[in-house]
Amino acid sequence: MNKNIVLPSELQSAIGSESRDFVVKSEKAYPTKRGLGFVCFGLVWSAIVSTFVTTFLLPLFQGEQVKISFNQQIVVGSLDNIGPIILPTIILSIFVVAGVLVMCKGVYFLFKKGGYFVGTSKSLLHYLNGTIRSISWEQFSGDIRVTGGKKKGNITLQMRTGKMVRGRDRRERYVPETIYISGVSNVFEVEKTCRRRIQEHDPTPVTTGHGTV
Repeated sequence: MNKNIVLPSELQSAIGSESRDFVVKSEKAYPTKRGLGFVCFGLVWSAIVSTFVTTFLLPLFQGEQVKISFNQQIVVGSLDNIGPIILPTIILSIFVVAGVLVMCKGVYFLFKKGGYFVGTSKSLLHYLNGTIRSISWEQFSGDIRVTGGKKKGNITLQMRTGKMVRGRDRRERYVPETIYISGVSNVFEVEKTCRRRIQEHDPTPVTTGHGTV
């Protein structure tokens, strides 16, 4: 499966004499919907904040006074008396910057390259920008999602490792780490090979009717 792809010399050295199950080059490092999610959120956030900024700052440049309720007090300011509104202006500016940063993160996710992936009998190797990561098959949970078609598709491999993330309801939940491989040919064959290798290296004890083997 795409074993004729020319690999960087560093990756070739890391593989050594191991046989290759497959070699693919991922188009992107993150799912498209993830990048779009950040971009859309950043746009909505920026639009809302921009409304407050316009309402707050426009009268200033028209030579008028601005009244704003801040910290349960009415603050009045103008271009001639800008002191009272410096802090509210700084806070609004932080919100604007936050929206821009979220959009930039989304654009980064949309265009970041995915690098090379090589499957061997022992591990899955990932190469990107001179960095090589080798992940043994036993570290994957076996939860695999495939999207796309025969010509090009995407694979998401879920790992056993992860981290605790606090949600909007303030509750913490465990989010497993995922490996994303996008825009590769023969996606179903690659998925089949990954699943076989994960099952071969599954560290979970096999349970039978007579107990654990």
